[in-house]
Amino acid sequence: MTPVLEVRAVGKVFRAGGFFKRDATVALKDFSMTIAGDRPVITAIAGESGSGKTTLARLLLGIIEPSMGEIRYHGVNLKAMNGDQRRRFRQEVQAVFQDPFEVYNPFYHVDHVLTTPVAKFGLARTRDEAYTLIETALHQVGLRPEETLGRYPHQLSGGQRQRIMIARALLLRPKIIVADEPVSMVDASLRATILESLLKLKQEFGISLIYITHDLTTAYQLCDDIYILYRGTVAETGSVEQVIKQPKHPYTQLLVSSIPLPNPDQRWGGDVPAMSERNNGSGGGCPFAARCPHVMERCHIAPPPLYQTSAESAAACYLYDDQPELRQRPVAAHDLLNPH
Repeated sequence: MTPVLEVRAVGKVFRAGGFFKRDATVALKDFSMTIAGDRPVITAIAGESGSGKTTLARLLLGIIEPSMGEIRYHGVNLKAMNGDQRRRFRQEVQAVFQDPFEVYNPFYHVDHVLTTPVAKFGLARTRDEAYTLIETALHQVGLRPEETLGRYPHQLSGGQRQRIMIARALLLRPKIIVADEPVSMVDASLRATILESLLKLKQEFGISLIYITHDLTTAYQLCDDIYILYRGTVAETGSVEQVIKQPKHPYTQLLVSSIPLPNPDQRWGGDVPAMSERNNGSGGGCPFAARCPHVMERCHIAPPPLYQTSAESAAACYLYDDQPELRQRPVAAHDLLNPH
């Protein structure tokens, strides 16, 4: 079966520096993953600021093009899509962004973000039919139309605005939703409600999600699989249960040990050292070498490949060079059992 979404060794380089554009920043390097079409999954893309998460989201949505590699949707390269294929992609791959307020035009009622996609993609034949679709979508994310429609964005809470954006995506019956830090701008009391809405998309509507976050706690609660990014490269990947509970890569271990514990008398396990200067693509070794407590001489020479550290996880670290090397970087835990 052809995967719904396939990312093949994608990289993104941003160049600056005047006419000759000699200065370059590598935002993403050699990233590959697959979203299969046989079952819905929620995949986390996690890492600290500057790890390449948002760049990846923009690539997956087709907002920017990769500098190398390719992204395929139902087997077709995004760059090679014709008009009909592009329209299908725009409808079936939707986004939920970090700041729900920025998505809205303050001069329009919130209805505008719901009626626009209905009209653009011809989802309803009459106004009444369109209103019924919108009402249904709002109910599905836990909102009451009579308390939501006809209001301006500033009259609603951040949680309500974000759930309207989830309802907007749901209207189009997408195959994949890319959610970029969807709960980072809302109160902690509302996060559970929004996460529940996202989980409902998978369980009730069969929609796969790519959940981009810096928060490993919500990733663990919501997701099936996870990628840990560091400076645009994959540090570790596999099932969220395996990666979070038994992290192998030193960077993942630092992230996990920095999660606040429920015991106020117990000190947090480990502070992640401050990030050093941004990698500009000139270094040839492991990007984590300068911060790694286990650094070896070879770490400064060449970046490590992904080694299969368990049946459900893989880590890019020379500590595991006695394990099989993965040629590709699968996202689903069951794919790790059968690397290509």
